[in-house]
Amino acid sequence: MAQSEVKVSEESLRKFAREVFVQVGMSPEDADTEADVLLWANLRGVDSHGVLRIPWYVGNVDRGVMNPKPNIKVVKETPATVVVESDHALGPVVTVFAMNKVMEKAKKTGIGWGFICNHTHQGAMGYYAQMASKNDMAGIVFVCAPPNMVPFGAKAAGISNSPITIAVPAKKHRVMFLDMATSVVARGKIWLAVDKGVPIPEGWALTKEGNPTTDPNQAAFFLPVGGPKGSGLALMFECISSVIIGNPLLEPHLMEKRAEPKPEAKAEAKGSHPDAMPRHVQNSVVAAIDIGQFTDVESYKEHIDNLIDGIKGLPKADGFKEILVPGEPEERAYDDRSKNGIPLPEGTIRNLKGIAERFGIKLPAGL
Repeated sequence: MAQSEVKVSEESLRKFAREVFVQVGMSPEDADTEADVLLWANLRGVDSHGVLRIPWYVGNVDRGVMNPKPNIKVVKETPATVVVESDHALGPVVTVFAMNKVMEKAKKTGIGWGFICNHTHQGAMGYYAQMASKNDMAGIVFVCAPPNMVPFGAKAAGISNSPITIAVPAKKHRVMFLDMATSVVARGKIWLAVDKGVPIPEGWALTKEGNPTTDPNQAAFFLPVGGPKGSGLALMFECISSVIIGNPLLEPHLMEKRAEPKPEAKAEAKGSHPDAMPRHVQNSVVAAIDIGQFTDVESYKEHIDNLIDGIKGLPKADGFKEILVPGEPEERAYDDRSKNGIPLPEGTIRNLKGIAERFGIKLPAGL
């Protein structure tokens, strides 16, 4: 049976998240970034990547997986490219850093392309692509991680459910952005089902034995979206990110049996979700294209408006009242939630209460 939800204001939830990240050792500035990325997701209805993640992040900091005080540094650089070593930073901190770097390069060369090495979970990827679109650029970000998805035709994990996001600015319309995993759904959607106490649909995941499941607690491996298409896309992302910077993430798992983690590394922090990995390392590509160096910016935005209007004006299929473009459902959720509050299910509230008790932090109003 699905659980009830409580609506919480953006302001109080943001303040709570920021205080948690300060307590785990992040600088106030980095804690602001972390909270901003999580709230960006919650406000847009992407609860799988919102404050639901806080207990998992705290648990990973406890285990030394996520580094709250990383030594982020540029290790290679050209006029148009940059390679950033993140030192296992929490993903939002280093990804904001890297996107700012590639936007600076794009202003000079037309395009900036960055590789981020050895970071941890980044939250909702659309946040970073929209950093570019707000500056009259097109933004592209994709991510690679160790195997957690079943390649098409297999029944064990061999690839990552690598997400990709692309954002472009419009004129009269809001930003148009695609943000998707190469799996049918992201892991957070399964965690959200756990927190809500509801089953997951068939076709989302397999158990660790490789069997289909609708029990979110038994879900171990993702299934690729579009079968061979999502599977192939995820594999190619690894080839043009991790492998190019000499930090392959899939090959070590595919070519030899993974060593079992030490018992203490497997221990779970209170309130943590059950599949926190002993070494949650990822690599990413962040890119920005300065539109004004290729065409007139205002004309470009008008063309994007026309694309949106043209798509939405097409004849509608049976059962559809309107045609939505990428990013439109999220922006509508933002309008509602920024005004009426962010709904949190009982499972998420219970986990956040555990975090509040641990750090002596006041819960958001209403919880």
